[in-house]
Amino acid sequence: MGLGFAAVIIVMLVMAGLAYLRLGQVTRAIHLTNADRFPKTLLVNQIKDEVNETSRNMRNVLLLSDVSTLNKQYTDMEKSTRVISATLETPVGDVRVVNGYFVNGQAPGSDKFAYKMRWLDGLRAWLQAEMAAHSNLVLLGDFNIVLEDRDSFDPIGLAETIHHTTEERDHFKALLALGLTDSFRLFAQPEKSYSWWDYRMLGYQKNRGLRIDHILVSQPLVPLARSCMVDRVPRKWEKPSDHAPVTLELGT
Repeated sequence: MGLGFAAVIIVMLVMAGLAYLRLGQVTRAIHLTNADRFPKTLLVNQIKDEVNETSRNMRNVLLLSDVSTLNKQYTDMEKSTRVISATLETPVGDVRVVNGYFVNGQAPGSDKFAYKMRWLDGLRAWLQAEMAAHSNLVLLGDFNIVLEDRDSFDPIGLAETIHHTTEERDHFKALLALGLTDSFRLFAQPEKSYSWWDYRMLGYQKNRGLRIDHILVSQPLVPLARSCMVDRVPRKWEKPSDHAPVTLELGT
């Protein structure tokens, strides 16, 4: 879900002699003006509407980084580019960062739901090859999937609806089975922690949310995880995204 850009902010920090890599997943409209104010590396994939290839409805997936990157793009079988990736030379070693804006889909049984299933199949096959080539890998973005009941404000009422279906969760678990870990659950988190809230019906104010923005890490990076959190502050801004940023800090 969400409008505008799906972006990843990547920053290297040095604190008290320790090396850190901070990754933040952001889904918020960004106007590409005053380019000199952006970090030195800006990689952009434009996304066409996956149903209507002639649509002028465009989205973007971005990597904003202050470290050197080597770009490699992934285009799915529908030629709808929803993933961008880069290898970062960081103090914690080379890290492959894969940023995805997963297909939203619609009700189970619909053509758009079937498309989402095909897309997730294609992503897993591609990601398996990426992980074979890159032991240090981070997969992050708007997954449009609620992994567990505790990631939804109403797991009973929304059971087997879009984002909550067994099929979607099985695809998510298949990504984890490649050797990835949900970094958010490596740490104690407040109950009812979500990353997305509907604009309607006072969704944010009533905390009627979903955790659909995720940061997964390969096993060699698990011991380097220092923190992972949802930053709710930007969701309180005037005219915010319906998502809140999720951040992961890796350190030696």
